[in-house]
Amino acid sequence: MAMTIALFIAAGVAEIGGGYLVWLWLRESKPLWYGVLGGAILVLYGILPTLQTFPSFGRVYAAYGGVFIVLAVLWGWWVDGKSPDLYDWIGALICIVGVSVMLWAPRG
Repeated sequence: MAMTIALFIAAGVAEIGGGYLVWLWLRESKPLWYGVLGGAILVLYGILPTLQTFPSFGRVYAAYGGVFIVLAVLWGWWVDGKSPDLYDWIGALICIVGVSVMLWAPRG
């Protein structure tokens, strides 16, 4: 379970970080290398979920989506300085509960 969580977090940080670098390049006129580095990190993001042991692509990506939402809220708080409100935290909690049900529900 620790490896599953670590891979989801690594993929989320890669997706958000890579996207953020591309955002800075295109929207905030940062140098081209921001975009190139962001693109390379986004390729890494595409590879990381394939390391999961779950056999279903759809289930892995659906569960990852919930983790991504939580990480995006945290990124906005820590990097952009936008404090999450109560509804952000409630939504993030709902997502984590959903991810837990999808990944670890007993299936026959």
